Amino acid sequence: MKLSKKFLNDFIDIENIDYHELADKMVLVGNEYESIKRISEATNVVVGYIKECRKHPESTKLSICKVDIGDKVVQILCGAPNVKQDQYVAVAKVGAILPGNVEIKKAQLAGMESNGMICALDELGIDSKYLTEEDKTGIHPLMGIPEIGEDAIKYLGYDDEVIDFELTANRGDLLSIRGMAYEVGAIYGKEVKLPDTKVEEIKDNIKDEHTLTVKTDNCSIYLAKKVKNIKIMESPNFIKSRLMASGIRPINNVVDISNYVMLEYGQPLHFFDADKIGRDVIVRMANQGETLVTLDGKERTLSDRDIVIANPEGAVGLAGVMGGLNTEITSDTNSIFIESAIFDPIHIRNTSKEILRSEASNRYEKGIDPNGSLLAINRACYLLHKYAEGEVVSDILVHDKANKEDKIIAITLNKINNILGMDLETKEVEKIFKDLGFESITKNNTFKVSVPTRRLDINIEEDLIEEVGRLYGYENLVGKQPITSIKQGSYSRKDKMVKMIRTRLEALNLNQVITYSLVSEKEADQFDINNHEKIVISNPMSEDKKIMRVSLIPSLLSVFKYNLARNIKDINLFEIASSYYKKDDKYVEETLISGLMYNHYYTNNHQNKIIKTDFYVLKGVIENLLNYLGLNNRYQFKIEQLPSELHPGRSVNVMLDNELIGFIGQVHPQLSKKEVYVFELSLDKLMTKKVREIKYKELSKYPDINKDIAFLIDRETPALDIINVIKRAGGRMLANIDVFDVYEGDNISDNQKSIAFALTFSDSSRTLTEEEINVVLNKIINEVETKLKAKLRTK
Repeated sequence: MKLSKKFLNDFIDIENIDYHELADKMVLVGNEYESIKRISEATNVVVGYIKECRKHPESTKLSICKVDIGDKVVQILCGAPNVKQDQYVAVAKVGAILPGNVEIKKAQLAGMESNGMICALDELGIDSKYLTEEDKTGIHPLMGIPEIGEDAIKYLGYDDEVIDFELTANRGDLLSIRGMAYEVGAIYGKEVKLPDTKVEEIKDNIKDEHTLTVKTDNCSIYLAKKVKNIKIMESPNFIKSRLMASGIRPINNVVDISNYVMLEYGQPLHFFDADKIGRDVIVRMANQGETLVTLDGKERTLSDRDIVIANPEGAVGLAGVMGGLNTEITSDTNSIFIESAIFDPIHIRNTSKEILRSEASNRYEKGIDPNGSLLAINRACYLLHKYAEGEVVSDILVHDKANKEDKIIAITLNKINNILGMDLETKEVEKIFKDLGFESITKNNTFKVSVPTRRLDINIEEDLIEEVGRLYGYENLVGKQPITSIKQGSYSRKDKMVKMIRTRLEALNLNQVITYSLVSEKEADQFDINNHEKIVISNPMSEDKKIMRVSLIPSLLSVFKYNLARNIKDINLFEIASSYYKKDDKYVEETLISGLMYNHYYTNNHQNKIIKTDFYVLKGVIENLLNYLGLNNRYQFKIEQLPSELHPGRSVNVMLDNELIGFIGQVHPQLSKKEVYVFELSLDKLMTKKVREIKYKELSKYPDINKDIAFLIDRETPALDIINVIKRAGGRMLANIDVFDVYEGDNISDNQKSIAFALTFSDSSRTLTEEEINVVLNKIINEVETKLKAKLRTK
């Protein structure tokens, strides 16, 4: 929102307030700004009167002008094609500084002296988007009869200061000068004054000439008035300069008044040619496939979600977004049908996304004050009467289903002070409410506050507390240690487990990342083993942030690619976050633990080795984590149904108590040409598993005995099946089993593979003998060969 000082001064007296000071005070109450600048920074530019103008005898482009600049008459050579005698013009005197730090000096042009410059608007620093075609090619003759020699920048209104605010989305009220005036009034304790709206109406009655029918609940207010015998002309300087200061291009007096009132009250208006709109005006939803040619000359195909203004023949305007070409105001327009309405903001946003985002639709989307619609339409009639010589027809067409009552919110002084950490007195809070323009009644330190309808952002007690805090000044807060009580057990079991897992994964040298919960349509289908129903965002920021993710791995892969592109060679990541999907028409949020490992892994033992990441390294990390959580001997790795994005030969499901809780493995080479390993576990399923109290035992004083053993077995048999048989046969003396080699190739048949195991035998009470170990070892070999049809590999 661009705020003109002169415009604001119409509503509240800030003439003697420094605008930089005002901007800084606005920041302190939560309204940040981007810049402060004047419309034009030009200096020493005065009003001149061209007394004489003739063509240069030796130049086809130059004219020799005798210009009265107040204190003297000077000769100026001008190349503008539209310069002529008896014009009032802006003259940059010798010594003037124009935007771009251009200094005007005496000059010799085509053999003749030139003392100054007759200025075009762009030479005064006015952006080309505000200029007419004539202004773009020549000088700008001044309107009216100004005083010769006076400040031309001031006469044009270009000496105005403008603050460009960056407003928060909830403060739709600040998209108007009136709303800004109330905000500034609250800061400085000044009253807001509203501009004139009273106008004498003619005897003609609008109800004799038009009817209004509203056929949709998506229009809560529709007001219409009529103004006859208007004259379309250039707007006065103050309207043009204030529109330009607000970022809107002046067009003519009628269109400019529509925009001017919208800026004043935040209420968008639309002017129809009254003769073209016809007698019967209808507000309805568009028919599916209905067409309308809008003011930009484009034919729009509408849907049944669009609100239209229509007559019996068809649509004549797209409500809240753009009018129709068939009711456009032209130079031949004699009478105007004025619309001041409030439409459903969601429908307006959806339509504007398809058609055009505009100043009007932006205001509709954020909400309109229902008590401002009548003020705005009356103000428009006043300005049309004054600056377009229009005759205002009596009466008004009204459709009004809006709630115009103030919101009543009760709040105690104690709650205000407790939330803010302040020690405010009752009178201080009462003054703040008064400065905000909120009526309040105080009884027993309880405030009963009436919140006006212009403040759509205030609905609950906490909103009022925020108003008190920001107006009192957060800079006035006194720092002190917070005092609070912590209930026993307030730190939930899930919080504790998340902390345990995060701590363990960090100890295993994985780095935590936090990524977006929104992914693209393609990413949403990846690593979704259960084919969940996706949650699609109705109004996504972009196509790549359209769907709530069901897996964290696509997000981790994006982080992997980002780091790899920046020459990070070893990447080990994890994330603990939510996934989202629908099940049986209910929304489900499931917490997942996901990770990614690539290239080298740094072990965290006393040897501090750097090893190449492979499936077994990943498996070791997951086993370490599950063991740390007290789930030893309860998990298994099985090759069953896996996500298609995983390598089929280097991936397994993770089972806990025979329930699927996740998967680990290599990303399929079709998805990533790099050898990337990932894992994903359901924290919610882990939480359902009861963990027995972890028992600790003393490290054995006696030496371990290690034996290596290898079997030839069918290629399709998983190593886990052999491990399970070995565990049962090994009994209590078998302390640990590790797979240390898998071989397929020479000296082995095509349908077989060799798997080698490192077995560790131990007893905490004595030293085991070789004979005892051999007995157990022979039992293991016999069990594996018998039950799995394996064969001991001897060479």
